[in-house]
Amino acid sequence: MGKTKSKKKKVLIIVLCIVAVLMIAGDWLLSVMIYNENFNQRFESYEPLMLSVDDFDGLQRTQYEFFSDKGQKLAGYLYSSGENQHGIIVMAHGFGGGGHNSYMDCANYFAHHGYYVFAYDATGNDESEGEGVGGIPQGVIDLDYAISFVEESGNFSDLPIVLFGHSWGGYSVCSVLTYHPEVKAVIACSGFNSSSDIFEAEGKKQVGNGIYLMMPFVKLHERIKYGDYASNTALEGFSATEAAVMIVHSSDDNIVPTEYGYDIYYEKYKDDPRFSFIGFKDKGHNYLCDDTIYVNEFNAEFDKWLETLDYDYNAAENKDRFSADKADYIHNNLDRDRWHNRLDLELFESFVSFYEEHLK
Repeated sequence: MGKTKSKKKKVLIIVLCIVAVLMIAGDWLLSVMIYNENFNQRFESYEPLMLSVDDFDGLQRTQYEFFSDKGQKLAGYLYSSGENQHGIIVMAHGFGGGGHNSYMDCANYFAHHGYYVFAYDATGNDESEGEGVGGIPQGVIDLDYAISFVEESGNFSDLPIVLFGHSWGGYSVCSVLTYHPEVKAVIACSGFNSSSDIFEAEGKKQVGNGIYLMMPFVKLHERIKYGDYASNTALEGFSATEAAVMIVHSSDDNIVPTEYGYDIYYEKYKDDPRFSFIGFKDKGHNYLCDDTIYVNEFNAEFDKWLETLDYDYNAAENKDRFSADKADYIHNNLDRDRWHNRLDLELFESFVSFYEEHLK
């Protein structure tokens, strides 16, 4: 009887171990699947709203190509206007809206205030190769290769390099300092500290604290796929350099809550003269543009137009028709002059002043 009970106990332990392994494997696969569904996608700028060099007086652009970590070709663009440039701003764009196009107004402002601007489309975005982005650390990788291209290609003036990034780009310009401590100054808007933060932030909105069951698998997935790039954080980047850093964020940001970036940095560096902080209360995530009046006006007119349609634009069978009609409406009704002149000029004046102060 004793031997029989012992065998049953061993069998039970083995079964429980198998079940545990299967549950862990299932959680891992589910976490990776959700991660890929959100981050390993290809993103294209929405053509009717895309900005053009022709929208900006005196803006010049030269296109380049360079390669990232897996040999994928990335599209790079040097923006300029006039002479007497103080430095080169390498600009990293945000996530999900396509490449750098929606930041062309930022490039235009900097170019007209004494800087070359090197912008690029990250892997899986717009004119750059890649079936998908892959994951959040890819932003740091592409920026690493972009900075190296600017420094080593021989196509650019030997000027000091500074960085500018928003959201995904805000995280990237800070973390990449680990690999490029020579950078002189960084402006990070709405960024986050570590690559998995954005998955956690969005997951908490969807499943609450249940997201913490997935986080170990997400971090492991990124580590396996990206190595040290996945484990590097903005804080580690700050420690690796003497670069001046400006952190900008709004407390009502519902895409990247300040607890994942600004709050961490402020607690550690609020008394460090190398760091500058600009904190907003009610600017949301996309505060680089300040003219919400026109956006609200356009959206109100667009809603009125929707009511005139003689078909159900939400129906699957009308998807292509509505997409074409919507594009036509935007092309015919968008005030492009107001659309591409929406920057918060006071904020950008402070950006330029920050760069100038630390490039003296």
